[in-house]
Amino acid sequence: MNVEKNVPVLRFEGFSDEWVEKPLNHEVELFSGLTYSPKDIRKEGVFVIRSSNVKNGQIVQADNVYVNPEVVNCSNVKKGDIIVVVRNGSRALIGKHAQVNSLMDNTVIGAFMTGVRASYPEFINALFDTDKFKAQVEKNLGATINQITNGAFNSMVFMFPEGQDKTAIGNTFQKLDNLINQHQQKHYKLSNIKKAMLEKMFPKQGETIPEIRFKGFSGKWEEVTLGVFARFTKGQGYSKSDLSESGTPIILYGRLYTNYQTVISQVDTFTIEKSKSLKSIGNEVIVPASGESSEDIARASAVCEPGVILGGDLNIIYPNDKINPVFLALVISNGYPQKELASKAQGKSVVHIRNSDLYSLLFTMPNREEQTVIGNYFQKLDALINQHQQQITKLTNIKQACLGKMFV
Repeated sequence: MNVEKNVPVLRFEGFSDEWVEKPLNHEVELFSGLTYSPKDIRKEGVFVIRSSNVKNGQIVQADNVYVNPEVVNCSNVKKGDIIVVVRNGSRALIGKHAQVNSLMDNTVIGAFMTGVRASYPEFINALFDTDKFKAQVEKNLGATINQITNGAFNSMVFMFPEGQDKTAIGNTFQKLDNLINQHQQKHYKLSNIKKAMLEKMFPKQGETIPEIRFKGFSGKWEEVTLGVFARFTKGQGYSKSDLSESGTPIILYGRLYTNYQTVISQVDTFTIEKSKSLKSIGNEVIVPASGESSEDIARASAVCEPGVILGGDLNIIYPNDKINPVFLALVISNGYPQKELASKAQGKSVVHIRNSDLYSLLFTMPNREEQTVIGNYFQKLDALINQHQQQITKLTNIKQACLGKMFV
């Protein structure tokens, strides 16, 4: 905020008036949701928007509930309305919201939601994305129940500009939200394609032929034990405290859970190299040796680049020339081999997988040529998914920066 007067740091040309502090109810009208019982639920009828239908700032189809029209005694949702979660078992979800961007006939909101109707809905929706709104939510939360009452909502105080300023700001954030949503939809679609193809392009347990196959390949896949086709070692002891802004690229096991996909082609963490460090030669497959749960720990990534330090708590697999490393990483991370490996993880608060567990892992594989085609297909899918994720991250960062500078 400008220290000299109540104006934002970043502003559209032609606007100079100071913003004015007002209670929220001077700018919006609130409406309550529908209270219904299980006996009112139908397979079709009036759609009830609940917390599960509000995701990433959008109204989504998720675990939809429909009720008997005869029990509806509240306002129908209109295009432009903003739907806000005001009561939930999770404190973090209070204030989650989405604007209704299309006509939704026969639609109401649930009892734990509040509807917000405004003359400038895009501006109000953007206001609800700011840290100022989050602070007001936290301030007005009930002491024992995670909820905001309509009375508390109405009395929230914010700074507001005049009408045309609201329009310009609201339109800007609506365009940003639309771009983010487009990339989120494409990311979701590609992720679902990947999930479906992983199920269909690898044989199910007890079978030797996949449901879907690339043209030119036929015959049964061979059941093998990983230890017959690979050798194993462990990474050397580096930890987060050893990371630096520059130096030799390094992979730590924790990044397998958060940053890396099936193929690691770029490493974004560095360290000052110690003596006797273990470096990749290219085409290793790495599996975390420690994790929080057996399901999470049973995953693998192929390291394509040589010269990358492989840190502690990594199981390292060197497959022979019969196995494509990307294909192997896919096998370990999915389907029945993944479940088998997860079942071998031992520990309570922290679980562990040993190289001996990997040595005895059973799976089926085709010839090397078919493995390579399969690996290339999923590598391309991952690249597309990652491109959309990068755009989502970039646009979200732009949005957060603008929210901080375009509101008082």
